[in-house]
Amino acid sequence: MPEILDPQSPRLPRPALPGLDGVSPQIRQAILASGQSARLEGGQVLFRQDDPARRCYLVRRGRLKLVKLHEQGKEAVFRYIGPGEITAAVAVFKEKAYPLTAVAIGDTEVAGWDRGTIMALLRQHPDLALHLLQVVVERLDEVQTRYLELSAEQVQQRLARALLRIMKHSGRRTAEGILIDFPLSRQELADYTGTTLFTVSRTLSAWEKNGWVASGRERITITDPHALVKFSETGETD
Repeated sequence: MPEILDPQSPRLPRPALPGLDGVSPQIRQAILASGQSARLEGGQVLFRQDDPARRCYLVRRGRLKLVKLHEQGKEAVFRYIGPGEITAAVAVFKEKAYPLTAVAIGDTEVAGWDRGTIMALLRQHPDLALHLLQVVVERLDEVQTRYLELSAEQVQQRLARALLRIMKHSGRRTAEGILIDFPLSRQELADYTGTTLFTVSRTLSAWEKNGWVASGRERITITDPHALVKFSETGETD
């Protein structure tokens, strides 16, 4: 079970929450004060697919991996949720089951709200309702984009787009390039892009020779993002 934290606990950080940039500081403070904070260790499950959706969550620190578990036991990575991002809001609003399982990547802290609390916040703060609507629209757009990628693009282009998408949310600039700032294995990339470990390994090795990326154990740095963007759009290496 996640470790529930006292809101006054000194262990609870006060990080920036980029996902709430469109909400005023006063509303942001009210939102966070009304939530229940919890701490998870890496690999710990926050909620499970098909369980009743009791709470929606905002990541305050760390990251969550959202996965779909199929009947055959195969795990498909659907999305990564970083600091300031919200997850499970639609399932809570509709009083449905969680469609995915959320797993912590490293030490992670979240704030959660039940349906009654979040509905009261929406009535009190229309700006929050507009922000959540924007979040839902962006997620729908991402789902549509990924569907088109799966149906129309070669797997190497899908992999390039996946890395760029993750880089956008979780990239940190270093001397070598833009580091994806959490552990990311080649198998997880394969699950995320709907391909095989062999294909991911072969593609990353080729891109390393081209000088586009540098990779190690669960570590990827994009050293030439412009080349990767061009390849994701055209499928051409020159």
